[in-house]
Amino acid sequence: MADQTGDPDRSPPAHAPDYSLADGLTLEDPAQYRALFEETRQSIITLLSERAATITELAAALGKPKGTIGHHVQVLADAGLVHVVRTQQVRALVAKYWGRTARIFWYHRTGAAVGDAQRILERAAVEVGHLEEAASAAGREAGGILDVNRRDVRLPVERVGEFRDRLADLLVEFADQPRSGDVTYAMVYGVFRSEHAALPPAGEDG
Repeated sequence: MADQTGDPDRSPPAHAPDYSLADGLTLEDPAQYRALFEETRQSIITLLSERAATITELAAALGKPKGTIGHHVQVLADAGLVHVVRTQQVRALVAKYWGRTARIFWYHRTGAAVGDAQRILERAAVEVGHLEEAASAAGREAGGILDVNRRDVRLPVERVGEFRDRLADLLVEFADQPRSGDVTYAMVYGVFRSEHAALPPAGEDG
């Protein structure tokens, strides 16, 4: 359990939004993939990991019309990824505050993604290589971190599952860090079948 006394020798408390939500939700329906894997909707989901927000607040943060944000929030709601967590009377209107339905959305099976979702997953795999080049060229700047790497390894599927689970645990730890500082950083991980060729085991005939 995270300690909240402020003792520097103890772990800092995990970050949690200002509303109750489940720890995790595994995406099973292709409609959930279509809802989540869209740029604006991913931004909305990220903002709602900070706290609950109204359509007006989300629109201001993203610099988009309220009608546009309202549409995207409804798509997420229809997919069961966000919902109204509380309301507040503001003059003659009732403000709805939206929140995520889970802290982490799990999507282990990329084959379940379709359409835009599949294209985003494929593009992310390609962009890892581009980010590697950018990190190598830029190096580590003072006060900033840009470190992306990739390894292609021939492994049994059971070992791949072990690494995937360890990376997922690290992602949860990253997401739980107390919000502070002036810069937002992203952690991205992916375990996917590589297009790279592999050498046969030593001793096998060519």
